[in-house]
Amino acid sequence: MTKLSRRNILKGGAAFAAGTTLGAPMIWAQNIKDVTLRQFGTGVSNLNDVANKVKEDLGFTLEMTALDSDSVTQRAATQPNSFDIADIEYWICKKVWPTGNLQAMDTSKIKNYDKIVGIFRDGKLTPDSTIAQGTAPHTVGFVEGPDGKGFVDNESGWMTLIPTIYNADTLGIRPDLIGRPINNWSELLNPEFKGKASILDISSIGIMDMAMVVESMGEYTYPDKGNMTREEIDLTMKIFTEAKQNGQFRAFWKSFDESVNLMASGEVVIQSMWSPAITAVKAKGVPCVYQPLEEGYRSWGGGIGLSAALTGLERDAAYEYINWYLDGWVGGYLMRQGYYSAVPETSKNYMSENEWGYWFEGKAATDTITSPTGDALAQAGDVRDGGSFQDRMGAVACWNAVMDENQYMVRKWNEFIAA
Repeated sequence: MTKLSRRNILKGGAAFAAGTTLGAPMIWAQNIKDVTLRQFGTGVSNLNDVANKVKEDLGFTLEMTALDSDSVTQRAATQPNSFDIADIEYWICKKVWPTGNLQAMDTSKIKNYDKIVGIFRDGKLTPDSTIAQGTAPHTVGFVEGPDGKGFVDNESGWMTLIPTIYNADTLGIRPDLIGRPINNWSELLNPEFKGKASILDISSIGIMDMAMVVESMGEYTYPDKGNMTREEIDLTMKIFTEAKQNGQFRAFWKSFDESVNLMASGEVVIQSMWSPAITAVKAKGVPCVYQPLEEGYRSWGGGIGLSAALTGLERDAAYEYINWYLDGWVGGYLMRQGYYSAVPETSKNYMSENEWGYWFEGKAATDTITSPTGDALAQAGDVRDGGSFQDRMGAVACWNAVMDENQYMVRKWNEFIAA
């Protein structure tokens, strides 16, 4: 029998990381097409194009389910046998890891581990960076070993999530309907936009946007926006409940599509937003800006976690998928939506010089910039909102977080929505 190399069998698929152990390569080739991995997460990164590309490049099936952030948290924490891969945000990891439903991942099996940006490894974009408030990804990114229960503050070789996607979030605006510069978070509560403002109805994220607004208004400075006391939660909610009762908000959105529709229709002119939602509004031919603000950005990061129940061939396939994910194709796809890849340098191989310059380096476009689906997003001469990767991720004021007083915060949030 001819000895087949793994690389030949995978026909140029992502190379195996050191440390992956499998049975005979022949068995892998025959069985891999029978593997189905069940992945769930938010609509941000559970994309059909990614599942199709996995099938094409790696040979197995990736079944994706997109849920809102609260449903993602609940499923990961309470239904461990319903998934193989959890595509979740780092603040969610803080809630899910203690349940024991995820397994620690061996970084020696991750081919591009040493190219992962510092944000996810030691918390710093550059050696001089200040670590932002909230649940910074590196604080919940590592455990002490394969059976580690508690998070550790060093690169231990065992990760809770392998980072994939992240961004610096701010307010989306309709410049054509506002007609003047917007430079501060406090504008969300400006009576000028009464009945035309919106905030997202996901408590853990929404309260961070609120905190950015409260500080911008000069009402209060939080020692840590990501871990408020009950008194700080009460103060924050009081300010926003008054604004709500005065008719400031048109709506509270939970899904990506809702935020797009509110903005594209002009019902809302200023709101909490996510980068691809801005992309989607622009793709409809409607002016929309992801506005850089003086107080900085609220940031988030996501990664891939593996179910504690995942073993054998399926687990090997999952590691193969993670290595493929960080190899550049997905990164390029995500970067063309305005997100960032955990390993930017591999994404560059799947982007044109014009795209890389526009999305990552903050350079003026030299030609039309299109979305992954081909819609025109920017023209020659346009510069990305907020500029370069360094400018945007270097101005992060806080990360999405889970507070010690989380249950109290959620109760108060629900009272705010019902008020």
